[in-house]
Amino acid sequence: MRINSIRRSMMTLVLVATLLPLSTVAEPPARTGPGGLLLWETPQDIAAVTFEDGSGNALSLSDFSGKYVLLNLWATWCGPCREEMPTLDALQSELGGSNFDVLALSLDRQGAGVVTEFYREIGIENLGVYVDDSGMAGNKLRAVGIPTTLLLNTEGQEIGRLVGTAEWNSDEMIKFLADILS
Repeated sequence: MRINSIRRSMMTLVLVATLLPLSTVAEPPARTGPGGLLLWETPQDIAAVTFEDGSGNALSLSDFSGKYVLLNLWATWCGPCREEMPTLDALQSELGGSNFDVLALSLDRQGAGVVTEFYREIGIENLGVYVDDSGMAGNKLRAVGIPTTLLLNTEGQEIGRLVGTAEWNSDEMIKFLADILS
């Protein structure tokens, strides 16, 4: 009897863990892109999020309107985030410019200093330092964990989401994103 109860509990946990990422948006994904990126049929409005750059200047996502943004929520204390960061840096080097930015938004409460040190430590050269030391961006954007990455259109609406890591500089991902940008 106890084994069946444990089995049911485990199945419930697996079901919740599987469906939770899908519950963060208003509709189910229309299709899946490379690396498991979920793409929405219609763009989703997102909450206003404020943060600071490495110099302490206040910014919001609306400051990036007019360009596509790959918004990555991460932290220096997150192992998978640390491993993913060089691929985001390479993607920014490859596609970043007037119509696309990788915005790696750190949720480190210690501020820009730990992010700058981490970038220097592993050789990040192309990403800007952006920090939400309040930690509220993840909640406002309904991230169920980090890393979580949102693909935003030029109007600042979410058109895709990936919970977990990806190889952002893979040939498949670069081609996919380049096609969206063109």
